[in-house]
Amino acid sequence: MPDISQRTDIEQVVNTFYEKVRNDEQLGYIFNQIAHVNWEKHLPKMYDFWEHVLWGTGSYYGHPMLPHFQLNDKFPLENQHFERWKALFFETVNELFNGEQAENMKLRAFSIAGIMESKMRMIQQMTRS
Repeated sequence: MPDISQRTDIEQVVNTFYEKVRNDEQLGYIFNQIAHVNWEKHLPKMYDFWEHVLWGTGSYYGHPMLPHFQLNDKFPLENQHFERWKALFFETVNELFNGEQAENMKLRAFSIAGIMESKMRMIQQMTRS
Protein backbone atom coordinates (compact mmCIF):
# COMPACT_ATOMS: atom_id res chain seq x y z
CA MET A 1 0.00 0.00 0.00
CA PRO A 2 1.19 3.54 -0.67
CA ASP A 3 1.93 6.17 1.94
CA ILE A 4 0.02 9.43 2.29
CA SER A 5 1.81 11.87 0.02
CA GLN A 6 -0.67 14.40 -1.35
CA ARG A 7 -3.89 16.21 -0.59
CA THR A 8 -6.00 13.71 -2.52
CA ASP A 9 -4.76 11.03 -0.11
CA ILE A 10 -5.94 13.14 2.83
CA GLU A 11 -9.28 13.64 1.11
CA GLN A 12 -9.61 9.87 0.69
CA VAL A 13 -8.90 9.25 4.38
CA VAL A 14 -11.25 12.01 5.54
CA ASN A 15 -14.10 11.01 3.21
CA THR A 16 -13.82 7.31 4.06
CA PHE A 17 -13.52 7.99 7.78
CA TYR A 18 -16.52 10.30 7.99
CA GLU A 19 -18.62 7.90 5.92
CA LYS A 20 -17.92 5.33 8.63
CA VAL A 21 -18.69 7.86 11.37
CA ARG A 22 -22.02 8.81 9.80
CA ASN A 23 -23.06 5.17 9.71
CA ASP A 24 -21.64 4.17 13.07
CA GLU A 25 -24.10 3.10 15.78
CA GLN A 26 -22.24 4.99 18.49
CA LEU A 27 -21.04 8.14 16.67
CA GLY A 28 -23.54 8.60 13.83
CA TYR A 29 -26.24 9.90 16.13
CA ILE A 30 -23.90 12.52 17.62
CA PHE A 31 -22.72 13.84 14.26
CA ASN A 32 -26.05 13.61 12.45
CA GLN A 33 -28.66 14.36 15.11
CA ILE A 34 -26.91 16.40 17.80
CA ALA A 35 -24.20 18.33 15.95
CA HIS A 36 -26.15 18.58 12.68
CA VAL A 37 -22.87 18.60 10.76
CA ASN A 38 -23.01 20.35 7.39
CA TRP A 39 -20.85 17.85 5.52
CA GLU A 40 -20.35 20.10 2.48
CA LYS A 41 -18.60 22.64 4.73
CA HIS A 42 -17.05 20.26 7.24
CA LEU A 43 -15.18 17.96 4.87
CA PRO A 44 -13.17 20.68 3.07
CA LYS A 45 -12.23 22.11 6.49
CA MET A 46 -10.97 18.69 7.50
CA TYR A 47 -8.89 18.38 4.32
CA ASP A 48 -7.29 21.74 5.11
CA PHE A 49 -6.86 20.81 8.77
CA TRP A 50 -5.06 17.54 8.05
CA GLU A 51 -2.93 19.06 5.32
CA HIS A 52 -1.85 21.67 7.85
CA VAL A 53 -1.25 19.09 10.60
CA LEU A 54 0.80 16.76 8.41
CA TRP A 55 2.76 19.21 6.28
CA GLY A 56 2.26 22.68 7.69
CA THR A 57 0.54 23.71 4.48
CA GLY A 58 -3.04 24.21 3.49
CA SER A 59 -5.40 26.98 4.23
CA TYR A 60 -6.75 25.86 7.60
CA TYR A 61 -7.42 28.71 9.96
CA GLY A 62 -9.73 28.23 12.84
CA HIS A 63 -10.29 27.04 16.35
CA PRO A 64 -10.92 23.29 16.11
CA MET A 65 -11.67 22.92 19.81
CA LEU A 66 -14.53 25.45 19.94
CA PRO A 67 -17.18 23.48 17.99
CA HIS A 68 -16.32 20.37 19.98
CA PHE A 69 -16.74 22.24 23.28
CA GLN A 70 -20.11 23.54 22.05
CA LEU A 71 -21.13 20.01 21.12
CA ASN A 72 -20.01 18.74 24.51
CA ASP A 73 -22.34 21.28 26.14
CA LYS A 74 -25.28 19.72 24.29
CA PHE A 75 -24.19 16.11 24.53
CA PRO A 76 -21.40 15.17 26.95
CA LEU A 77 -18.72 13.29 25.08
CA GLU A 78 -17.38 10.36 27.04
CA ASN A 79 -14.21 8.31 26.81
CA GLN A 80 -16.07 5.66 24.80
CA HIS A 81 -16.84 8.23 22.08
CA PHE A 82 -13.20 9.24 21.79
CA GLU A 83 -12.10 5.59 21.75
CA ARG A 84 -14.57 4.78 18.99
CA TRP A 85 -13.48 7.86 16.97
CA LYS A 86 -9.84 6.78 17.25
CA ALA A 87 -10.65 3.17 16.36
CA LEU A 88 -12.50 4.20 13.20
CA PHE A 89 -9.79 6.68 12.26
CA PHE A 90 -6.96 4.17 12.68
CA GLU A 91 -8.95 1.50 10.87
CA THR A 92 -9.48 3.86 7.93
CA VAL A 93 -5.85 4.90 7.65
CA ASN A 94 -4.70 1.27 7.94
CA GLU A 95 -7.10 0.14 5.20
CA LEU A 96 -5.90 2.78 2.75
CA PHE A 97 -2.25 3.64 3.46
CA ASN A 98 0.97 2.39 4.96
CA GLY A 99 4.13 4.30 5.72
CA GLU A 100 5.67 7.13 7.68
CA GLN A 101 2.97 9.73 6.92
CA ALA A 102 0.18 7.24 7.61
CA GLU A 103 1.74 6.52 11.01
CA ASN A 104 2.22 10.24 11.60
CA MET A 105 -1.45 10.90 10.82
CA LYS A 106 -2.55 8.24 13.33
CA LEU A 107 -0.16 9.58 15.97
CA ARG A 108 -1.45 13.11 15.47
CA ALA A 109 -5.07 11.92 15.64
CA PHE A 110 -4.32 10.05 18.87
CA SER A 111 -2.71 13.15 20.36
CA ILE A 112 -5.47 15.52 19.24
CA ALA A 113 -8.19 13.26 20.63
CA GLY A 114 -6.36 12.96 23.95
CA ILE A 115 -5.88 16.71 24.29
CA MET A 116 -9.48 17.39 23.36
CA GLU A 117 -10.84 14.85 25.82
CA SER A 118 -8.58 16.14 28.59
CA LYS A 119 -9.65 19.76 28.04
CA MET A 120 -13.33 18.77 28.02
CA ARG A 121 -12.95 16.90 31.32
CA MET A 122 -11.16 19.88 32.87
CA ILE A 123 -13.94 22.25 31.79
CA GLN A 124 -16.60 19.86 33.10
CA GLN A 125 -14.86 19.67 36.46
CA MET A 126 -14.51 23.44 36.66
CA THR A 127 -18.20 24.02 35.89
CA ARG A 128 -19.24 21.49 38.54
CA SER A 129 -17.19 23.19 41.26
